Amino acid sequence: MPYDHRKLPHRKLLALALPLALPLALTACTAEAPQGSRSGDAKHTAATATASTAGAARPAPPLAGRTVVVDPGHNPGNFRHTTEINKKVDIGTNHKECDTTGTSTNAGYTEAAFTLDVSHRLRDLLVKQGAKVVLVHDADRPYGPCIDERARIGNTAGADAVVSVHADGSAVGNRGFHVILPARVSGGGADTAKIVGPSRTLGEKLAAAFARATGARPANYLGAGTGLDVRDDLGGLNLSTVPKVFLECGNMRDPKDAALLTDPAWRQRAAQGIADGIGAYLEG
Repeated sequence: MPYDHRKLPHRKLLALALPLALPLALTACTAEAPQGSRSGDAKHTAATATASTAGAARPAPPLAGRTVVVDPGHNPGNFRHTTEINKKVDIGTNHKECDTTGTSTNAGYTEAAFTLDVSHRLRDLLVKQGAKVVLVHDADRPYGPCIDERARIGNTAGADAVVSVHADGSAVGNRGFHVILPARVSGGGADTAKIVGPSRTLGEKLAAAFARATGARPANYLGAGTGLDVRDDLGGLNLSTVPKVFLECGNMRDPKDAALLTDPAWRQRAAQGIADGIGAYLEG
């Protein structure tokens, strides 16, 4: 005889209902699981994409892949090796001394010490911008190198730019900086035809940046106020096959210029000006 469920106790009704409810609950959980999984995957994918984009957006240093040769004029040891540095070498159109001792302030601060200090500061600034920097010397040899070897070092390095750092030794009252550019020369091992144009551009960029960084003015004793001087008697320029200039940062024999050249803070500004000029040239 059929049973009347209305007469069953409440506990028995609950026991009968549970087997029917469980499959429905399991089915609901199973249906929702993929949706939750897709949401988690989407968030993970978005986070990964964002991190990847952030990494890809990081710019390369401005001078990455560029080679700059820095030539500290003279060598602190040259004065102990006068016989060696007075030996003549071929500069293509002529013969000239291997090197010289350089000049100094009246108080005895040498050009060789000045150029090496500025060159170290310049190297550090250029490396921070991603450039490969080659120093022609680092006071790591007794004297020299000779002017013809200095040119070869830049050529062999395949330099994008070479700057030879100097300070002048002119008369009192002659003040300011100037950049020496290669003249058009051809003879012996010298042929500057391909570098005259780019070297002038490098020199112009360098003169403008150096003036801004240091507050110094172009030389008042040559270059007609342009800060640029063209010469055909320097082996370091005549024998170069890559863009190259000399920078005379000031006159060590003038007391006012000497006060600047002997100031470490000013030398840092000088290095910054040279780095800015090289950067402006290389970045076009």
